[in-house]
Amino acid sequence: MTKQGLEILLEPVASWPVEAQEELVQSMAEIEKKHLGVYRLNNEERAAVRRGLQEMREGKLASDSEVAAVFNRYRA
Repeated sequence: MTKQGLEILLEPVASWPVEAQEELVQSMAEIEKKHLGVYRLNNEERAAVRRGLQEMREGKLASDSEVAAVFNRYRA
């Protein structure tokens, strides 16, 4: 899409209600973050990563042969 095309598309936004304009800004920010930004973990994701790292330090990982066995079992 060209700059002119975007300008034409966004022109009516000025007449939208403030709530709709704010919603558009939030949506655009989310799209930009998704495609250009750094992903930020939420607390639940951060806790899951920490649990996984702790399990790794404790040696609670499947061996290569165990992983291969699971793949072989469920491979169609």
